[in-house]
Amino acid sequence: MNRIAIPAVDTATGATAEVYAKVRKATGGQVPNLFAALGHLSPGVLSAYLDAEGALAAAGLGRKDLETIKLAVSAQTGCEYCVAAHDMLGKLAGLSADDTRAIRTLQPTGDDKRDSLVRFVIATLRERGTVPADTLAEIRAAGYGDKQLVAIAFAIALTVFTNTFNRINDTDVDFPAVQ
Repeated sequence: MNRIAIPAVDTATGATAEVYAKVRKATGGQVPNLFAALGHLSPGVLSAYLDAEGALAAAGLGRKDLETIKLAVSAQTGCEYCVAAHDMLGKLAGLSADDTRAIRTLQPTGDDKRDSLVRFVIATLRERGTVPADTLAEIRAAGYGDKQLVAIAFAIALTVFTNTFNRINDTDVDFPAVQ
């Protein structure tokens, strides 16, 4: 259960109502619990987050890669909310149920490029200091260039933000449960 009380989304006014309208437009009418909480507490932060997600979408990675990164990060941080969200969104982006399960559990997906991406993301999260040269060489050999490395770093950072907030709030999961 949410640790932070959030009023009903339909009662929002001012900047909160405006950012909820932006969310509804993007989602087809829904305001996910994460966005309801962020918009209530800090509409400016939610607006900045949505703008950042827009920039990320145009940063040079496809939806499958972005959802792979977000799911891997979320599984590593233990954010149940984001694991459920990115498992569903990953499937909508074209990942199979077997792919999302493998990503969550750090098992091979059978796609060498995707598996290199997961290894790179996990190494980036776990390693202290500069990412090792061999880790960087592997992701480049898999076909990711410098432009994509920026997008990967940005995707990790945005996901760590939502994971952290959801873990603080214990945000009610409003996505299909992950088995």
